[in-house]
This record gives sequence, C-alpha cells and structure tokens, in this order.
Amino acid sequence: MGLDQLIQDCQKNSIRAQEQLYKLLAPKMFAACLKYSRNRADAEDNLQDGFLLIFNKIGQFQFKGSFEGWAKRVMINNVLQRYRTEGIFELVSENTPDIEDVEIESDNISMDYLLGIIQQLPDRYRMVFNLYVIDGYSHKEIAEMLSITDGTSKSNLARARMILKEKIEAQQGNSIPSAK
Repeated sequence: MGLDQLIQDCQKNSIRAQEQLYKLLAPKMFAACLKYSRNRADAEDNLQDGFLLIFNKIGQFQFKGSFEGWAKRVMINNVLQRYRTEGIFELVSENTPDIEDVEIESDNISMDYLLGIIQQLPDRYRMVFNLYVIDGYSHKEIAEMLSITDGTSKSNLARARMILKEKIEAQQGNSIPSAK
C-alpha cells in the first residue's frame, strides 16, 4: 500500500491505516519531539498527543508537498502550543548580546553530549535554538509560532548560543590532559 492510499484510509478513520502510519512516521516524529521537549518522558507524551492531532487534522492534508513535512509541522506546533500555554515564552529584554561563533573540536565532543546540553537549555532558549539552527526557520517565523517578537527570538538564540559555548568550552577544557 502506498503512502497516498494510507493517508486516504486514515482520512476515513481506518484504525489499521493509522497504526501503519504511526509505525512509519513515529521514529522521525519522536526525534522532532525530543528536540523540543524537556526530557524523554515529555517527548513520549508529546508524540502521542501529536499523533492524535495528526489523525484529527489529516483531512486537511491536500496531497500537496511532503506529507512527512506536514506531519512534522503539526507535531512541532503541538509541542510549542503546549509550552505556550505554560507561559515559558514571556517577554525578556531584546538586547542581543554580541557572541562569537562557537568553535567545536569535533574529536573532543560527542553528538550525544551536544544533544544533551541542547536539551538542558531553558525551554524558551531550546525552542528558539532548535527552530532556528536545526529546522531553519527565520526569526520572523519563530516570532509568529511562539507569539514573541523578532527581537526576543534573536535574543533567546544569542543567549542559547552563549550557554552552549560556555558548556562546550568547559567540557573541552576538562578533556585536555594536565601537564605533569
């Protein structure tokens, strides 16, 4: 069965089709949820809630563009809405500190470590960092998605980068062998 047929069956509320679509997309959607969630348990909850929303809104999919992209956008917006209702995107100073690029010695930093420190960022910084750096949204798009200003988006990104830079530098400093 092709993806288009699977989607059409889901639009007709076929539980079997929904199960197949879930199995097909869950790993990628979970990765998206993990980027925007505080921890693995929240990501699992967000995945389940997101799929319920996808199945409820699947009738809105017009078969234009990538279904996976459409589903990912629904999933991310679901996670962001959850955090918006918790008020984590309160307005902060829009003064954007100057920050230099972070130099990473890839031999000393593992991908698991990088993902771990990104997930440790405060919610508003993690959301903006992932939306801008990982998913390629503009500050204008982020501002609209999170109901904040462009300046707040830029400020949150700069602060996220500063925190990550400090953690990376501390980790790189700890991995340098001491002189005897």
